[in-house]
Amino acid sequence: FNSYGSRRGSHDVMMRGTFANIRLQNEMTPGVTGGMTRNVKTGKQEPIYNAAMTYQAAGTPLVVIGGKEYGTGSSRDWAAKGTRLLGVKAVIVESFERIHRSNLVGMGVLPLQFPEGTTRKTLGLTGEETIDITGIADGITPLMTVPCTITHADGSTKTIDLLCRIDTVNEVDYYRHGGILHYVLRNLSQAA
Repeated sequence: FNSYGSRRGSHDVMMRGTFANIRLQNEMTPGVTGGMTRNVKTGKQEPIYNAAMTYQAAGTPLVVIGGKEYGTGSSRDWAAKGTRLLGVKAVIVESFERIHRSNLVGMGVLPLQFPEGTTRKTLGLTGEETIDITGIADGITPLMTVPCTITHADGSTKTIDLLCRIDTVNEVDYYRHGGILHYVLRNLSQAA
């Protein structure tokens, strides 16, 4: 256990390490790098893990907003696992790294993509918005359009269409079951 990588079997360690890369720049904490965020409920800066646990205890699902090639890097399997364990239900970005997008689906996290020319910056997102993703309760089809209503702190709203990056029918099944592990377990129990 002399390195972070040797602790990959401990979900407690890996959850705390999710989004903790020193090069990460969370735009909610300007000038601070690493796994820090601003807890919107308290207004305080704190580790992402602590904020995520506060939101989970309050029953608040989380959405990650990002830029281009989201998910690029090593340990992508735990990047998706940790994201799910932190309570993130959807990731909305300009583009995904191919394998990470697939891993998110496999963990039951909804990958969504901004339309061309739309970014977190063009929308003026600050992290204090409420995000409502609709149109998936009736069923998902590969690469469907998903309406997303953004409610800003001042109460103003904007609705945009996002591209659902669940790309195949098999991925729809994985996501519908809450991830690939749940999908396999349900299929095994039905076969028994």
